[in-house]
Amino acid sequence: MNVSLVIRQRLEELGLEQRELARAAQVTESYISQVLTQKKLPPASNRTDIYAKMGKVLKLPSGELAKLADLQRREQLKRKLGDPPRPLFQEVRELILCKCNPDKQPHLRAIFERQPFGELERFITQKLLDVVKGVAQQELASEPWLRRVARLSHRSYEQMRVIVLEFLDTTIFNLSVYNCVAFLDPLIESWDIDLATFGMEVVLNRRVASGHLKKFEFVERVPKEPLHEEPGFKAFLQATSLSGEATAEDIEFLRRLRFKNKRPTPLYYYRELQNLRDPLHFRTPRTK
Repeated sequence: MNVSLVIRQRLEELGLEQRELARAAQVTESYISQVLTQKKLPPASNRTDIYAKMGKVLKLPSGELAKLADLQRREQLKRKLGDPPRPLFQEVRELILCKCNPDKQPHLRAIFERQPFGELERFITQKLLDVVKGVAQQELASEPWLRRVARLSHRSYEQMRVIVLEFLDTTIFNLSVYNCVAFLDPLIESWDIDLATFGMEVVLNRRVASGHLKKFEFVERVPKEPLHEEPGFKAFLQATSLSGEATAEDIEFLRRLRFKNKRPTPLYYYRELQNLRDPLHFRTPRTK
């Protein structure tokens, strides 16, 4: 049983119309119609709030519609897994490249054209899409933001909600020119990438997005060895008369102290804590 069938059955049982369901979900009637006729795949449950709104009107158990939607989406994904990825529209590639650091554009363009929709182009597109979808997800619950964007694009509030909901389901494999014009172009001012480390920097439009700068770094790190806590340190923490004044920074410092052949007592940690407090043990940096 899929989402559209359950919704249609409940509408009939309750004597409700599609427009009433659309009003409750704060989307257009056209959007509801396309979901019910399966012209559109139901949105992922973790990217939308419409299932809770519709479930309340349809008097369904909490989470039932969301669970059905995820099952339906997984089945569709299984059917599509064998299909090879399609290259981006030329217009999409051009918009992404025009936002790139001008010094890097020629080199990246050559790579994109030599390896259409190869690893690098997919990686960059995915990161840009993740950033913009993060903004859209954050602002979906903001009615003033949605109404402001709707006015700027000459659309209704309900239409704008539908556009955002559909965009949140977009992947790099079905990213369209429309998605770019509606979201990538206005939200992203510029981006840059270090091809040696694959670190990326994305600059957002301050007028429509909070968090002006996003950075992604890919650095090899040596795994930290699990910290072994000394029995004396555990006892020190439990004795509030000894550790009561310790700050989180103090505790982290004391926890990392290491001993080869000795086992410190709770009193040792207390004295170390006092040493951290004593100004005679530290020099104050000189101000110029």
